[in-house]
Amino acid sequence: MEKARQEGKGNSAEKLLNTVNRLWERVPRYRAKMEQAGVAPSDIRSPGDLKKLPFTTKQDLRDSYPFGLLACHREDLLRVHASSGTTGKMTIVAYTKNDVEAWKDCMAECLSIAGVTSRDTLQVMFGYGLFTGGLGFHYGGEHLGATVIPSGTGFTERQIQLMQDLGSTAIACTPSYAVHLSEVMASRKDPSTAPVHSLKVAILGAEPWTEAVRQTVQAGLGIPALDIYGLSEVMGPGVAIECPCQDGLHLNGNHFLAEIIDPVTGENLPDGEEGELVITTLTKEALPLARYRTRDLTRIIPGTCGCGREGVRIARIRGRSDDMLIIKGVNVFPTQVEAALGRVKGLSVNYVLEVSEHHYVKDLAVICESACPMGELEMERLEKEAARALHEALGLRVTVKVLLPGILERFEGKAKRVRVASGA
Repeated sequence: MEKARQEGKGNSAEKLLNTVNRLWERVPRYRAKMEQAGVAPSDIRSPGDLKKLPFTTKQDLRDSYPFGLLACHREDLLRVHASSGTTGKMTIVAYTKNDVEAWKDCMAECLSIAGVTSRDTLQVMFGYGLFTGGLGFHYGGEHLGATVIPSGTGFTERQIQLMQDLGSTAIACTPSYAVHLSEVMASRKDPSTAPVHSLKVAILGAEPWTEAVRQTVQAGLGIPALDIYGLSEVMGPGVAIECPCQDGLHLNGNHFLAEIIDPVTGENLPDGEEGELVITTLTKEALPLARYRTRDLTRIIPGTCGCGREGVRIARIRGRSDDMLIIKGVNVFPTQVEAALGRVKGLSVNYVLEVSEHHYVKDLAVICESACPMGELEMERLEKEAARALHEALGLRVTVKVLLPGILERFEGKAKRVRVASGA
């Protein structure tokens, strides 16, 4: 086993050097960044030398829109995806034929780790098109040999019917949509339709989510809910995934290197300490990235997973450094709120954070739903209990409003958890 690990390190070192040389020789913008940092390809001999390289950020991708960071000829491109983000220009994600094949391998490996086999039927409820989610799962499932249902987003009743009629055994969607699915199934009068008895596993991604959401989905659908991680800039879904042990996400070390840095200082942090995830691609041809700052907050989990797989595991994403709200000097992440609400019996996992500003001071209101219809007095009790839980979790007093079930908007794609009050 130790021999295999050493060979793996050797392969990573070789792939890393190839990536760095490719960036140096084919991407003038990145060569200029390296020269400015006083580093050359000859300085990079192993993954331990990663910290010598300059970071790449999403702004670098936007500033070089559309193809300023391309490391191949335009005619070598097979496919282009794009990520819109919340501000600024789109970020273009380009793939050669080999890149697409590598992506298929990544996704097939992830699905296999999740327990999906060639005998399964995978229903893909992510969006198809410029967003990488739908096609990533689609081609990965086919590469594995599974039957793929490209049902896309929305049309919940039809989704459920397809699961029932076609015998879907695995589903892929956002965690917020999985919660919505479980709610719709639970509301049906015919108990034989909820849950769908053929289902074995739900693979959920594209947004941070908490253990409270996992428990809601697992209870509602009657199947394990596993987290998958990826981002369009480095490839799409398939960077890492949970196994059935649900004890961290296994990084695909054949294609990516991971670091954890202090998001403020940029210094590397030791295993076990939370910080910002930085990813270096090892096999990308069209758009290789060195030390890409994901803005996602996580940590590397020391030790070996209970499943026996070695290699790097990362904790589930706690949030994003750029999604952080600063309320009266306190750093607030949506997932912190979600976790606190999950400890209040009688509340659902649906919520919205509403930010307002009065005399240049920001205030936060948490709007959520009760798990079932109830009277006014009971809802007031829930509001007080939720406010106490949030105060304990955040060190901040916030306003809490509890609504009846079904009032808040449901999302077919990524959930929008933060909104700015009018006039703020």
